Amino acid sequence: MMETTGREPSAAEAARSIMRSSLKASLATVEQGTGFPYASLVTVGHGADGSPLLLLSDLALHTRNLKADSRASLLFDASDATGDPLAGGRVTVIGHVEKVAGSALDHVRQRFLARQPDAQMYAGFADFSFWRMRAERAHYVGGFGRIVDLGGEKLLDDISGAEALLAAETDIIAHMNSDHADAIALYATKLAGAPPGAWRMSGLDPAGLDLVHGGRGIRIAFGQRVATPGEARAELVRLAQAARAAPD
Repeated sequence: MMETTGREPSAAEAARSIMRSSLKASLATVEQGTGFPYASLVTVGHGADGSPLLLLSDLALHTRNLKADSRASLLFDASDATGDPLAGGRVTVIGHVEKVAGSALDHVRQRFLARQPDAQMYAGFADFSFWRMRAERAHYVGGFGRIVDLGGEKLLDDISGAEALLAAETDIIAHMNSDHADAIALYATKLAGAPPGAWRMSGLDPAGLDLVHGGRGIRIAFGQRVATPGEARAELVRLAQAARAAPD
């Protein structure tokens, strides 16, 4: 879900919003020995650029499948229980799911656990590892009659030149959650139309911010790209002002 801008989002924007708002997805892998597709339910996080992140057990069948064949797809579903689910938005992302190692691991761990804090209890187990999807293409369905195929590059946000912002992300999130819970609540209720609750910020990147509460995620897009902590602060203030000025 994105901040209202007065225009209909493009297919790429809508697909990115569905992905970024999702806390879970259906993962399809290639079953070893049979070649049949094997579908399972997984919790998801996202890299700063929007790449899907997974925390998988070595004991799970989907993990064994990925170790033998990295080809997979993830279905992100934005439909709800209020109407025909086939009229809602969803996006299937197709690509390769690969184990994360080396210098990227700390950032991936931080991003995933900020979004999925309950995973903290088993994230350190020896048989659990972080994985990231390298998207090649996607199939977006925005309801009846709106079906668009997208290249993998359309699913990612540009994070080049934003090293200072990404380095400060954890501190910015901690500050917002501890000192500006009122602003976060306004982002959720006034900008995204979500019900009141203990919303908290789980991610921040050049293109927007992520909120979570009670098994639900929200994506708030920035009005302009930010690359530094100062620019992010100015945009967070602007969003708070816009939320306060929004009608009840």
